Amino acid sequence: MLLRIDPQSATPLFTQLADAVRVELVAGRVQPGDRLPSARELATGLGMNLHTVLRAYQQLRDEGLVQLHRGRGAVVAPAAARLGELQADVSALARRARDLGLTSDALAALTRHAADTSEEDDS
Repeated sequence: MLLRIDPQSATPLFTQLADAVRVELVAGRVQPGDRLPSARELATGLGMNLHTVLRAYQQLRDEGLVQLHRGRGAVVAPAAARLGELQADVSALARRARDLGLTSDALAALTRHAADTSEEDDS
Protein backbone atom coordinates (compact mmCIF):
# COMPACT_ATOMS: atom_id res chain seq x y z
CA MET A 1 0.00 0.00 0.00
CA LEU A 2 1.54 3.26 -1.15
CA LEU A 3 0.30 6.33 0.71
CA ARG A 4 1.30 9.78 -0.44
CA ILE A 5 1.22 12.67 2.01
CA ASP A 6 2.22 16.27 1.25
CA PRO A 7 3.39 18.04 4.43
CA GLN A 8 3.30 21.38 2.55
CA SER A 9 -0.40 21.03 1.67
CA ALA A 10 -3.05 23.12 3.41
CA THR A 11 -5.08 19.92 3.83
CA PRO A 12 -4.59 18.45 7.31
CA LEU A 13 -2.34 15.40 7.42
CA PHE A 14 -5.02 13.15 8.93
CA THR A 15 -7.36 14.06 6.06
CA GLN A 16 -4.65 13.36 3.49
CA LEU A 17 -3.98 10.00 5.10
CA ALA A 18 -7.66 9.02 5.21
CA ASP A 19 -8.02 10.13 1.58
CA ALA A 20 -4.98 8.05 0.58
CA VAL A 21 -6.50 4.95 2.20
CA ARG A 22 -9.81 5.62 0.39
CA VAL A 23 -7.91 5.81 -2.91
CA GLU A 24 -6.32 2.43 -2.18
CA LEU A 25 -9.77 0.99 -1.45
CA VAL A 26 -11.31 2.37 -4.64
CA ALA A 27 -8.37 1.12 -6.70
CA GLY A 28 -8.85 -2.36 -5.25
CA ARG A 29 -5.32 -2.53 -3.86
CA VAL A 30 -6.81 -2.99 -0.38
CA GLN A 31 -9.71 -5.38 0.10
CA PRO A 32 -12.22 -5.99 2.89
CA GLY A 33 -10.57 -8.13 5.54
CA ASP A 34 -7.08 -6.79 4.85
CA ARG A 35 -5.13 -5.45 7.80
CA LEU A 36 -3.81 -1.91 7.48
CA PRO A 37 -0.39 -1.07 8.88
CA SER A 38 -0.40 -0.39 12.61
CA ALA A 39 -0.80 3.25 13.55
CA ARG A 40 2.68 3.24 15.09
CA GLU A 41 4.24 1.66 11.99
CA LEU A 42 2.49 4.12 9.69
CA ALA A 43 3.42 7.11 11.84
CA THR A 44 7.06 6.07 11.82
CA GLY A 45 7.07 5.32 8.09
CA LEU A 46 5.45 8.63 7.16
CA GLY A 47 7.28 10.69 9.78
CA MET A 48 4.11 11.91 11.45
CA ASN A 49 2.60 11.92 14.91
CA LEU A 50 0.92 8.74 16.10
CA HIS A 51 -2.22 10.68 17.05
CA THR A 52 -2.50 12.01 13.49
CA VAL A 53 -2.61 8.45 12.14
CA LEU A 54 -5.10 7.42 14.83
CA ARG A 55 -7.33 10.35 13.90
CA ALA A 56 -7.29 9.27 10.23
CA TYR A 57 -8.13 5.69 11.23
CA GLN A 58 -10.94 6.93 13.48
CA GLN A 59 -12.36 8.97 10.60
CA LEU A 60 -12.34 5.87 8.40
CA ARG A 61 -13.95 3.89 11.22
CA ASP A 62 -16.69 6.52 11.59
CA GLU A 63 -17.37 6.15 7.84
CA GLY A 64 -17.69 2.38 8.26
CA LEU A 65 -14.66 1.66 6.08
CA VAL A 66 -12.35 0.34 8.79
CA GLN A 67 -12.85 -1.65 11.95
CA LEU A 68 -10.48 -0.91 14.82
CA HIS A 69 -9.63 -3.76 17.17
CA ARG A 70 -7.45 -3.40 20.24
CA GLY A 71 -4.41 -5.58 19.71
CA ARG A 72 -5.31 -6.44 16.08
CA GLY A 73 -5.16 -2.95 14.65
CA ALA A 74 -7.18 -1.62 11.72
CA VAL A 75 -8.96 -4.05 9.41
CA VAL A 76 -10.78 -3.02 6.23
CA ALA A 77 -14.51 -3.42 6.82
CA PRO A 78 -16.77 -5.36 4.45
CA ALA A 79 -18.64 -2.11 3.71
CA ALA A 80 -15.49 -0.72 2.05
CA ALA A 81 -16.24 -2.83 -1.03
CA ARG A 82 -18.96 -0.35 -1.98
CA LEU A 83 -16.33 2.29 -2.78
CA GLY A 84 -15.24 0.33 -5.82
CA GLU A 85 -18.76 0.60 -7.20
CA LEU A 86 -18.33 4.38 -7.39
CA GLN A 87 -15.06 4.37 -9.33
CA ALA A 88 -16.61 4.64 -12.80
CA ASP A 89 -19.01 7.38 -11.67
CA VAL A 90 -16.25 9.37 -9.99
CA SER A 91 -13.95 9.05 -13.00
CA ALA A 92 -16.71 10.23 -15.35
CA LEU A 93 -17.50 13.18 -13.09
CA ALA A 94 -13.82 14.15 -12.89
CA ARG A 95 -13.49 14.01 -16.70
CA ARG A 96 -16.62 16.14 -17.13
CA ALA A 97 -15.38 18.70 -14.60
CA ARG A 98 -11.99 18.86 -16.35
CA ASP A 99 -13.73 19.34 -19.71
CA LEU A 100 -15.65 22.27 -18.19
CA GLY A 101 -12.43 23.79 -16.85
CA LEU A 102 -13.21 23.24 -13.16
CA THR A 103 -10.34 22.84 -10.73
CA SER A 104 -10.16 19.83 -8.44
CA ASP A 105 -10.86 22.17 -5.50
CA ALA A 106 -14.03 23.43 -7.17
CA LEU A 107 -15.16 19.89 -7.92
CA ALA A 108 -14.46 18.85 -4.34
CA ALA A 109 -16.48 21.79 -3.03
CA LEU A 110 -19.40 20.95 -5.32
CA THR A 111 -19.25 17.31 -4.28
CA ARG A 112 -19.18 18.21 -0.56
CA HIS A 113 -22.15 20.53 -1.05
CA ALA A 114 -24.11 17.86 -2.91
CA ALA A 115 -23.32 15.27 -0.21
CA ASP A 116 -24.33 17.68 2.57
CA THR A 117 -27.54 18.60 0.76
CA SER A 118 -28.47 14.96 0.18
CA GLU A 119 -27.90 14.20 3.87
CA GLU A 120 -30.25 17.05 4.80
CA ASP A 121 -32.85 15.76 2.35
CA ASP A 122 -32.63 12.28 3.92
CA SER A 123 -33.45 13.69 7.36
